Amino acid sequence: MARNIGIEVTPPKNKCDDDLCPFHGKLPVHGRIFEGSIVSDKMQNTVIVRRDYLWFVKKYRRYERRHSHTPAHKPPCIDVKVGDLVKIMECRRISKTVSFVVVEKKEE
Repeated sequence: MARNIGIEVTPPKNKCDDDLCPFHGKLPVHGRIFEGSIVSDKMQNTVIVRRDYLWFVKKYRRYERRHSHTPAHKPPCIDVKVGDLVKIMECRRISKTVSFVVVEKKEE
C-alpha cells in the first residue's frame, strides 16, 4: 500500500524498497510542482527533466520561449524513459544537484 503524499497523483502499482521514494520510503515532499519531459536517464536513479516556459521581455513587450533542465530522483517503482511526460515535486536535497523527485508519469 502506497502512502498518501498530500497531492492528487495516482500512486504507482509497483512496490519498491527505496528509502528515497515518497510512496514507499520516508522522503517527504513539499513546495513546487513542475511538469516536463525526460531528456536523459543515463544516471543511476536520476533523470533530467526539461521544462519549457515563456519569459516576458520588457524592452520588446513580447514573450520568448525558454527552457530549464532539472535533475530529479527516479524511484524504482515508477517506470519512465526518455520522452515521457512526468510530474516532479520538490523534496529535501538528496545530492549536490538533486532536490526534486518524480511523483507521477503523465499519460499523453
